Amino acid sequence: MQNGYGFVEFNSHAAAETVLQTYNGTRMPGTEQTFRLNWASFRIGERRPDVGPEHSISVGDLVLDVTDYLLQETFRTQYPSVRGAKVVTDANTRRSKGYDFVKFADEMERNRAMSEMNGLYCITRQMCISAASPKKTTGFQ
Repeated sequence: MQNGYGFVEFNSHAAAETVLQTYNGTRMPGTEQTFRLNWASFRIGERRPDVGPEHSISVGDLVLDVTDYLLQETFRTQYPSVRGAKVVTDANTRRSKGYDFVKFADEMERNRAMSEMNGLYCITRQMCISAASPKKTTGFQ
């Protein structure tokens, strides 16, 4: 593990799904941090394939219990092009700041999600959805 994250490879998709469902959002033993598990789309050591452009939304007013996986699946059930979600956390406390980003492969689905999901509930609070500004790049990788 480096930089606060790591990868685990499983023998089957079913085994990975079981671990993701069982441990995502649970507390890591001996710490105050929770597991934040996501699907990886490539193996360690492989270059990530060119997956095309991403279209993101910002989702605000979230309860602090929302996990990357929960929000991702909330959108993926209606928008199959969802590539992932990321809860923004405080660097010191590792607690959610109450907003998130969801990435889509399809711009039309992203646009539909902005209008169709805005104001709907995620757990106990209504989501406030807007277009996300593209991430600024520094030219370094």
